[in-house]
Amino acid sequence: MDQNARPTFRDRWNEVPPPARLLGLAGLLPQMAAALLVVGGPLEWRFTALALAFAYAALILSFLGGLWWGLAAAARQVPDWLYWAAVVPSLFALATCIPWSIGTDWPGPSLVALGLAILASLLVDLGLDRTGIAPRWWLGLRIPLSVGLGGLSLIAGIAA
Repeated sequence: MDQNARPTFRDRWNEVPPPARLLGLAGLLPQMAAALLVVGGPLEWRFTALALAFAYAALILSFLGGLWWGLAAAARQVPDWLYWAAVVPSLFALATCIPWSIGTDWPGPSLVALGLAILASLLVDLGLDRTGIAPRWWLGLRIPLSVGLGGLSLIAGIAA
């Protein structure tokens, strides 16, 4: 491949370090199990599965913000927007706890909001790629993980 050509998704996927690929994909398993239990599991497990799906989505969204902050801290030149973007995920995840804490409809709507936020996180990842702050393989891992976790969270939230 020409060094100046934009890498394809396949190029990026093949460059993901094997431990990151394996652990990243394994990270989809908890949400997959929770979504399956919400959709087709025993009724008595439904709320527990929803609560775990919510907690996992909120945790991973916050983790993404930490990743972005770490990439910003390690870079020489960082656009100001990245620091702002890095703190939004944990604040947003915390805000999705409010319905539960005040006794309103939860966790379905909160899971939908988290699923959409995880999908939207790809916009930051695209910015990290465009500015050269993220490793070249970054999108090769982030796209399937964000689409996978965001989609599974939406399935669980809508099924709630």
